[in-house]
Amino acid sequence: MTPDRKTPRPHGADHQDGSHLRTALYLAAAGVPVLPLRDGKVPFGNCRACAKNACGGRPNMKRAGTCCCPAPCHAWAAATTDRNVINSHAWAAAWERTGCVGYHPGGARLTVVDLDNAAAVAWARETLPTTRTVPTTRGEHWIYRGVMGSHNAVRAGVDIKSLMSYARWLGPGTGHMADLPSAVRALVVKEETTPARGEVVSSLPERATWDRTMATGCRHTDGYVRTGLERGLALVCARVESGAGSQAFGVARFLAAQHTACPGPCGLDAIGGEIVAAAVSVGVPETYARRAVANGLSAAERDAA
Repeated sequence: MTPDRKTPRPHGADHQDGSHLRTALYLAAAGVPVLPLRDGKVPFGNCRACAKNACGGRPNMKRAGTCCCPAPCHAWAAATTDRNVINSHAWAAAWERTGCVGYHPGGARLTVVDLDNAAAVAWARETLPTTRTVPTTRGEHWIYRGVMGSHNAVRAGVDIKSLMSYARWLGPGTGHMADLPSAVRALVVKEETTPARGEVVSSLPERATWDRTMATGCRHTDGYVRTGLERGLALVCARVESGAGSQAFGVARFLAAQHTACPGPCGLDAIGGEIVAAAVSVGVPETYARRAVANGLSAAERDAA
């Protein structure tokens, strides 16, 4: 989450008095992973040891690697909340040349809808639920609680920054932060694309959201179920390149396994529906996503038998 609005804090990122490091440490203490950005709002290039991805990439990038580099390279993947890393000698030179502070929204369980011009802002005000907003040079950042895959140009002047992406810190913003709505997730669904052979491209499926009313026989607390589900959805949404269907199967199997000792019902159909929607949001054909999730739920039952 972003820092508590009641806590004294830096008001923005474009300081010229050497306070970028203080801003970064403040954000990190609030659980927001940070990284230094150069002038032009771009991350520092990889160090010599990591040039041309020779190190294999950091473990939390699209393709897992073995890099343990202490430098602030690998773009968003370098973002951290570790005060020792942020204050380290390896990061010192970068802070001296930093143009602004960046942060990893997905790492803070957030999604930023980046509205790049007045027309995009006007569209958002007519279309999206109100949430915390931060003014930018040309438009606004609308910040929601929740994660999804990052996508550029989902419509004219609109980018989505969450997992595997970074955003510029421009201050805490104003307004109450709302949960990530389906209207934002739906922006990334490509209605008119060429599907793989034998597959059908689908829109975001309609589904119920899990709540206690449909889980009267569940022995777990609402917080336990919801936290596990959100973490599982984040894993699926992180598979923006490939593997989202397999991840959906694994998440469904794992979550269902937590309920095998419950007398039921536990609302597993709704849980499965949310997993399907997450898979579809990153490009998995709906038919395939439903089959993968159904197989995952069934596998948990077989494992328990």
